[in-house]
Amino acid sequence: MQRKYTFTTLLTLFFLFVSTALFAQMSDQQVMQEVMKYNNQGMSQQQIFLELSKKGVTATQLQRIRERYNQENTPTSPLESNYDAQQNLDRALPDIQPAERINPNDTIPPGKRIFGQDFFSRENLTFAPNVNMPTPANYVLGPGDEVIIDVWGDSELNVRYTVTPDGYITVPGLGRIQLSGMNIDQATGRIRNEFSGIYSDLNSSQPRTFLALSVGNTRTIKVNVMGEVTTPGTYTLTSFSSAFHALYAAGGITPIGSLRNIRVFRGGRVAATVDLYEYLLKGNNMNDISLQDGDIVMVDPYVGLAQIAGEVKRPMKYEMRPDETLQDVLGFAGGFTGEAYKNNIQVDRKGDYEKETFTVNQTGFASFTIQDGDFITVSTILNRFSNMVEITGAVYRPGQYAIGDQIRTVRDLVSIAQGITGDAYVYRALLYREQEDLKQTMQSFDLDALLSNRIPDIPLQKNDRLHIPSIFSIEDSLTVYVGGEVRAPGNYPYAENMHLEDVVLRAGGLRESASTAQIDVYRRIKNPASTSSSSQTGEAFRFSLRDGIIISNDTSFVLHPFDQVVIRRSPGYEIQQNITLRGEVLFDGQYAKIKKDERLSSFIQRAGGLTEYAYAKGARLSRQLNEAERRRTRDALLARATAEGDSTYIENMDFSTQYVGIDLEKAMKKPGSDDDIILRQGDEIFIPQYEGTVKISGGVLYPNTVTYNKRMSLDSYVRQAGGYSRLAMKNKPFVIYMNGKVASGRWAKIEPGCEIIVPERPERESVGIQNILGMSTTLASLALIISRFF
Repeated sequence: MQRKYTFTTLLTLFFLFVSTALFAQMSDQQVMQEVMKYNNQGMSQQQIFLELSKKGVTATQLQRIRERYNQENTPTSPLESNYDAQQNLDRALPDIQPAERINPNDTIPPGKRIFGQDFFSRENLTFAPNVNMPTPANYVLGPGDEVIIDVWGDSELNVRYTVTPDGYITVPGLGRIQLSGMNIDQATGRIRNEFSGIYSDLNSSQPRTFLALSVGNTRTIKVNVMGEVTTPGTYTLTSFSSAFHALYAAGGITPIGSLRNIRVFRGGRVAATVDLYEYLLKGNNMNDISLQDGDIVMVDPYVGLAQIAGEVKRPMKYEMRPDETLQDVLGFAGGFTGEAYKNNIQVDRKGDYEKETFTVNQTGFASFTIQDGDFITVSTILNRFSNMVEITGAVYRPGQYAIGDQIRTVRDLVSIAQGITGDAYVYRALLYREQEDLKQTMQSFDLDALLSNRIPDIPLQKNDRLHIPSIFSIEDSLTVYVGGEVRAPGNYPYAENMHLEDVVLRAGGLRESASTAQIDVYRRIKNPASTSSSSQTGEAFRFSLRDGIIISNDTSFVLHPFDQVVIRRSPGYEIQQNITLRGEVLFDGQYAKIKKDERLSSFIQRAGGLTEYAYAKGARLSRQLNEAERRRTRDALLARATAEGDSTYIENMDFSTQYVGIDLEKAMKKPGSDDDIILRQGDEIFIPQYEGTVKISGGVLYPNTVTYNKRMSLDSYVRQAGGYSRLAMKNKPFVIYMNGKVASGRWAKIEPGCEIIVPERPERESVGIQNILGMSTTLASLALIISRFF
């Protein structure tokens, strides 16, 4: 630390002691090395200065070396640079918040949009200038700009200075240097001249020290954007900004703003006029000048606007200058499409009192001047051909062909279409021809005779259409129906010499349930020459099959079109019908019926009988309903619920199963009786254990479950539930037994496991003070009305 202080003091004394400038013959690095060497040798300050003076070191150079030494070792050095080659590579860009993006084309149909109107309103564009490019040589410095001075060669220096509001930078040892108003080249020359007093060989013919000047962070400028923009006002922009950037910051141009007469005012005069179409259509941005502080960007209303529609590549509205023509509009719109009619264009114009229209020929496109409000229509060419003929039907290559050297007659047209197909009906071809009045005429001829030269060939005319019918197109679509017990029933295409065995195979073959003993074929009656009706409506044939071969009736039987083949279901075929037993049987589970009329008792016996814990009187049967039964049950409940005024809950009820009341005890005692019912597919029987309780619910004071007592009546059980409630329907109780049966009335028999249900009537709405007052008011009004009639 003491050594550092001594060296700094030494340089300071040198600067104060020396008053004359000498030409430097040594670099800064060499001077530093000499000072350190003399200091280490113990030389005094005066001796060191004398030795350096002999070698050509000036006082200015010593001052610069001192400041550089302090810059490197003292954080508060006045020459400290904020330049960092690794971290500060980018210029700072002012935080400019553009106006809210409002795209004027969001709600406008494509054909009515103004070309270029949304250019400054798109979300993904900013028009921000490239602040990291090399500083242009013509960039004019001003207050707020940061200049970077680089010195390299025998001496090295990197410093940054900011131009003060009065236009100067202050360099220690050199004082104030004015840079404001100079471009980069001028400022570089000024800095070089000033720094040559420190680096003597900067301006020499063979310099060993070099200097360059560039701009770091640029200043901001205030620009006024006025006129027809979304948000007029004053905006703070970077000094690299152009008119485009200012317009974007202002939110873009309004629908009535001009895109082609954007003026930039500077110092009260027009500095540039920007035509956006030059940039959009030609890529020319020469007039998009860089803005300066205090510039005004003015957007006037448009002078003329014309719309072009029809067969152009960009049908839109375009801003027009007073001297521009129809040819210019076509250029703006991208030119004609391939379907455009180019000989003339229609222009509709709004006159002083009424509209008028112009038909502009192609020779007048460049001279017809467009006015504000013109509507230009480019028509399409006619949807017809001048040399086209067409062939359709039974040929190998149907389509459209051109009349020419190869195609002149009907024979030529058939030949170019690769000839007729095998199904062609050649005895009558149809030639459709268009007359001068555009009416269609048809000429029929024998194509076979024409192709064999028995009749003259027919010359073709434009728009002729030759149709050669197919034998299949003049007949019905012939099919054969196969139904019944086949794997794929349906209609199948008819073919000649089709046999019964063939069509059965075509339908996927017989099902397992099919009967081979009876196969029926039904045939329709066809007699085109008949002149009277007949009582016979069809014919029927019956056959038997064995191993897929007819073994009865006519073995050579051939099917006709529209025959119906029906394969019957074998009466000796039955699929298993399963019944499920659960509960107190010896072997519960699933059992298949072995007889169609197998009854309840038979299944109990096959299951090993009832266990000693079974309660036969409580057995119940759950049955799966078929579609007809489900519909009938639903309709009955829905009718009753509708009458009661609440049918909503019926829609969500499940009608797939239903309990059937049975008496297993009687069925087991008398097998085959009416109580021993016949079971069917899906039935499920549950035999419970004995349950010595009775459940009481509904309109009672305390619904509960009590033990069964055979001496007690229904009313006695109700009393054990606290008696009837206030809304109980005492005369309409009913009992649901464990086996699914129901009994009603107060004298219904009570059995173990049953449930007593007492219905309740709905709560009546009480008549309150409000209801009484309402009724009184109504009666008074009624009395007043009656009094007026008497």
